[in-house]
Amino acid sequence: MNKSTTEIKLEKIIKKDIENKKNIKILEFGVNFGNSTKFFLDLCEKNEGYLISVDTENYKSEINSNKWKFIQSRDDNFEIIEKNIQNEKFDLIFLDSEHTPKHVEKILYHYYKFLKIDGFFLIDDICWLPYLKENYRNNEWVEVNNKKTFELLMMILNQNLKNIELDLCMDFSGMAKIKKKTEHLKAPKSFKERDKNLKQKIKKILNSF
Repeated sequence: MNKSTTEIKLEKIIKKDIENKKNIKILEFGVNFGNSTKFFLDLCEKNEGYLISVDTENYKSEINSNKWKFIQSRDDNFEIIEKNIQNEKFDLIFLDSEHTPKHVEKILYHYYKFLKIDGFFLIDDICWLPYLKENYRNNEWVEVNNKKTFELLMMILNQNLKNIELDLCMDFSGMAKIKKKTEHLKAPKSFKERDKNLKQKIKKILNSF
């Protein structure tokens, strides 16, 4: 059976970090086709871990495992989610629900405190290249939101160079891996890029002649 693009990305960006981690605890936002759920649950079954999945659709009857708990809810219904996870700390949090930069920022900053030091926060859909006009996944809405999410991650990294490590997989729709190094996560802030200042704009004009 051919692997889904989600499985391919997960194997590339995170598998080596967690495949042998005993008693691993994973929180997943977004089930959909169940590709990431199966990937994580296989690891939990192997390593005596535990997976909690959250989705607005009811997938409770799809899987029968004592290593799995399903919560039917929006991921930003913080009261319901926190009632279920209490003060648990996770080795991995995976975000694959609403793919807009505003939502990504909200979920990342809210659940960051539930991530262990040296734990990983995965964010799916951060590459816009396949969705450019005339490319194989041509889609304006996805192109714009994935690119803005990518830019958001760059702003977060710029403010947190000592607090996080960031790795990117740019295959297919892309995936980001944030490694938590400290409990602090500063808010993103736009940065001034030299290629956009007046001097560079004049150079660009002169070079066009």
